Amino acid sequence: MSETDETQSALGRFGDRITGFRDRIAEKPGQLRVYRVVVGVIGTLVLIGGIVAIPYPGPGWLIVFAGLAILGSEFMWAKRVLQFARGKYDAWTDWLGRQNLFVKLLVLTVTGLIVLATLWLLNALYLVAGWVGLDGWTWLKSPILG
Repeated sequence: MSETDETQSALGRFGDRITGFRDRIAEKPGQLRVYRVVVGVIGTLVLIGGIVAIPYPGPGWLIVFAGLAILGSEFMWAKRVLQFARGKYDAWTDWLGRQNLFVKLLVLTVTGLIVLATLWLLNALYLVAGWVGLDGWTWLKSPILG
């Protein structure tokens, strides 16, 4: 048996265990309700974390898609939103890849400004300024948390 076959076999067994677990929960309406609430809460928290992380370097969109996938395991609307969002994300990256350098730099600049604005609003810029002896720069204070 090849390594690929072994991996597929292991994934199949894992999928069977998950399906069995889910089927046992579905037999008891009270447990099903609790399970769906837990999946909803976890999926929503992951989704919100992903949305917050989108403008920052790192896996923001991956986290969004993970949150939607968690929600989609129990809620059909989330599965549809996940398919829609993945299609739009792929279309956006394809479009951006076809653009000239000016447009790519413009998108990068706007993303950087969003990151700076959120760091300013969260008072992170003033905090770091204080670490390096620039706490007199009061214009770095957040208007919300300052």
